[in-house]
Amino acid sequence: MISDGQSPEKLHKNETIKSSSDFLRGTILEGLSTSSTGSMSADDQQLTKFHGIYQQDNRDFRAERRRKKLDKAYTFMARICLPGGICKPNQWLAVDDLSNYCELKTLKITTRQAFQLHGILKSNLKDTIRTINDAMLTTLAACGDVNRNVMCNPNPLESEVHKEVQDVAEAVDTYLKPKTSAYSEIWLDGEKVVSHGGEDPEPLYGSTYLPRKFKIAFAIPPHNDVDVFAHCLGFIAIIKEDQLLGFNVSVGGGLGMTHGNEKTFPRLADIIGFCRPDQVIAVAEKIVTIQRDFGDRTSRAHARFKYTVEDKGTEFILKELESRLGFKLETAKSYTFESNGDRFGWVKDCEGRWNLGLFIEGGRVVDIEDRLLKTGLCEIAKVHKGDFRLTANQNLIIGGVASEDKAAIQSMVERYKLDSYATSSGIRKHQIACVALPTCGLALAESERYLPNLVTDIEVLLEDLGLIEEPIVIRSTGCPNGCGRPYLGEIGLVGKVPGKYNLYLGAGFEGERLNKLYKSSVTHEEILAHLKPILVDFAKNRKAKEHFGDFTIRAGYVNATTAGHLFHAELKDV
Repeated sequence: MISDGQSPEKLHKNETIKSSSDFLRGTILEGLSTSSTGSMSADDQQLTKFHGIYQQDNRDFRAERRRKKLDKAYTFMARICLPGGICKPNQWLAVDDLSNYCELKTLKITTRQAFQLHGILKSNLKDTIRTINDAMLTTLAACGDVNRNVMCNPNPLESEVHKEVQDVAEAVDTYLKPKTSAYSEIWLDGEKVVSHGGEDPEPLYGSTYLPRKFKIAFAIPPHNDVDVFAHCLGFIAIIKEDQLLGFNVSVGGGLGMTHGNEKTFPRLADIIGFCRPDQVIAVAEKIVTIQRDFGDRTSRAHARFKYTVEDKGTEFILKELESRLGFKLETAKSYTFESNGDRFGWVKDCEGRWNLGLFIEGGRVVDIEDRLLKTGLCEIAKVHKGDFRLTANQNLIIGGVASEDKAAIQSMVERYKLDSYATSSGIRKHQIACVALPTCGLALAESERYLPNLVTDIEVLLEDLGLIEEPIVIRSTGCPNGCGRPYLGEIGLVGKVPGKYNLYLGAGFEGERLNKLYKSSVTHEEILAHLKPILVDFAKNRKAKEHFGDFTIRAGYVNATTAGHLFHAELKDV
């Protein structure tokens, strides 16, 4: 309650943009038809995110264009939703073909199991989105203040439970999609169907949607390849004798923060209970409504669900959830995670089909010299009868290969040299890098174009120490927003300024502990100089099967981060 003399806090400007947008329409159509500029208006740039589209420009060209007094080289990025990361070969071919009309002419596999197309001209946007939808895919809600692409363990089937969990994840993704017809009107030339005097066009989200983005993931132990605790809402499958009993429910994860603002921090989710499979959609819906009603709409830096949980506490969230559900969650069940990485090479599933895990460095599907990744995958898609599965670690699984087709697929893999996983080091196969420069407007430093070079130099050290096969998780982002989940890297790098990074150490190999800042604003050479003695110590003094992140804590290089609000604390158990 606001007392006399107090004024309510001013809502963030994005709240007004949303509420006055006519349910995400704004003036997007008018902006698309304006040929005098390659950009959209500032307000419409916020609204197009809900449609899965970001306005960007190639920052490599900024200085030259500025000297010539030219506008920025504006293009757009489209993000394509794939719940659980699964797509059919015809869909791969459709997206691959679209990439040839983009500036970068590549596909990007994201850390949320989605595709990104970078460098789309405004004049091509409508045709691009229409073609994506013709392939039975969508960009709707890939971005924006709504629930985004729902993630799920995509690894080869070990039992029918995997398919059952995937089906639940897809159902949640569909249920939480925005209901406004703005998307079909603008991009698919649909007829306007919203009636302001009748049925509510957004019964879940309302006219202001959520305070910030919302993320959901499904994990299937012992694999935590989706980093379930990094999500606003997580569902951890509980399996007994090949039967899916239900899911442990976790709330309040999120990895973004702001440099210099210790009120912002990454946070891992808390487990609050257990629900049956038939209760998952209801739980997801009610958690989303709690964030809708209680999330901070005055400060974008404090608007994620993790801060709602941190501020109000898990007991409040659980009580509010059960009140809205009309039933209580059961007590959480026991489970064990063993890793958050991917499996590579051929694996046979429970149905007798084969699945091939491929390493895609940085998630960038591109032809480089004689390693024709883009061409080879396109040719495989033309004959493949199964599916493709994008992983949360930016890799790819060629799924559902019949035994009689395995030799033909393997032959193509060898012909186009797609089997780099066979010769890549442990650390290289456990790397994640966000896009960063040149297309991301938030990037403070390189990431995707930098991390492979750093890994190459680290590999020299690891080779000398006999650690070349050691699976060390290393992650990089060009800014502190956390798209590459750097705060869950045993080695984490976060861009500070061009050429300098904050160096973090000590995350848990299973994705269940955040790392801690070790050195601030260090150069490439300084990163190597700091890591070398630690790696030497690790090689000499590690315990049996001890992971690098655990060792850095035991050896005293960093203190364990036991809770998100202690991420910035220098002393253990402050």
